[in-house]
Amino acid sequence: MPGRRTTLDGGAVLVALSMVLIGSTGTAQALGPDGIDPLIVGVLRLGIGGPVLLGAAVALGQVSWSMPRGPLLVAAVAMAAYQPTFFGGVDRAGVAVGTIVALGSAPVFGGALGLLVRGERPGRRWGVATLLAIGGGGLLVGGDGGVGLDPGGVVLALGAGLSYAVFAVATRGVLEEHPPPGVMAVALTGGGVLLTPFLLVGQTAWVGTGCGLAVSLWLALVTTALAYGLYGFGAARLPVATTTTVTLTEPLTASMLGLVVLGERLAAVSVAGALLLAAGLVVAGTSRRSP
Repeated sequence: MPGRRTTLDGGAVLVALSMVLIGSTGTAQALGPDGIDPLIVGVLRLGIGGPVLLGAAVALGQVSWSMPRGPLLVAAVAMAAYQPTFFGGVDRAGVAVGTIVALGSAPVFGGALGLLVRGERPGRRWGVATLLAIGGGGLLVGGDGGVGLDPGGVVLALGAGLSYAVFAVATRGVLEEHPPPGVMAVALTGGGVLLTPFLLVGQTAWVGTGCGLAVSLWLALVTTALAYGLYGFGAARLPVATTTTVTLTEPLTASMLGLVVLGERLAAVSVAGALLLAAGLVVAGTSRRSP
């Protein structure tokens, strides 16, 4: 009797590619001008990237005007909430800890919400992948010998993880019935509109510099418009729990870029964590099928 073979899931590959692009956010900010405001970065990502993706989706006929408003409103609110909670958590708890708490908690929230809202029961493969990925993420950021945690920063990062999971759940059902680029574009644009008031209180002078403009365009066009276009196509083919686990590609990418581009160093424990995290992503991104 022929055995079952392991195959790479195309949806997981697309989500992982989107997270590779999003994972360049921190490096882009580090290479940006002095005075760069992380909160304004989040506002510009949605405020520019969302409309650009929406324009492209409309031009390509990928927007369905019959999309349900309720789930998209929830998705827009969740994406808007993600920006200040994520960047606030990173600012208070540190880049490494804030990122891994936010994205490490997203699979847990995603699995729970996927079960409660959509009746998707996470399988054993998801459990193994999530444990490997979260454990690896913990080693990845803990390799410097330990850090002092800011409780407020951790709470904000957990809020970001919950926001991302809500976004994934809210858009999953819409993605089943409507073109992914249009779904992502409407949700991101809506989130950008909700964040517009922050432009009145944030530091925006850096945007007018040549370096600031280049960073803003990279973050809006590549890490938002292109990245979430890919994410939409991938997430439409995956359970919510798997999608949120594969998003852990982002902190892995951020760490590798920090090593290669910014000249940061990884301790042996961090290297082991990166390998463990990568193993979890491989488990999440493959499936067992009969030949």
